Amino acid sequence: MPRLTVEDLKRIKEQHKAAFTVREGGARVKITVHMGTCGIAAGARRVMETLLSEINRQGLTDVIVTTSGCAGLCSKEPMATVEVSKEAPVKYVQLDEEKIKRILLEHINQGKVVEEFALVTGNETAI
Repeated sequence: MPRLTVEDLKRIKEQHKAAFTVREGGARVKITVHMGTCGIAAGARRVMETLLSEINRQGLTDVIVTTSGCAGLCSKEPMATVEVSKEAPVKYVQLDEEKIKRILLEHINQGKVVEEFALVTGNETAI
């Protein structure tokens, strides 16, 4: 078997990029609420409950919500990462119930990143 080059890895990454975030033909948006101990202590559970309640209230069927552990930025919790299909993910920080409602309204429903709550846009990558 031939050795893979950096260029091979970049090509493979691009081919499968969409599948790693939001599957084609599936949900339009994936929201990950970071629920490590630090996030829960900072209020991530309330953020998650508010998010799920608002999604249900609005009847949104193309948004999936998932959780993860600590993202490594404990002082910025509660945090959530929003991944809209074919767009760079956005990591939102220091969230509360009102902020997640605004993110749902402006970013998810209207397509505008809420920059004042955003820490970073894009992925960490080794390639």
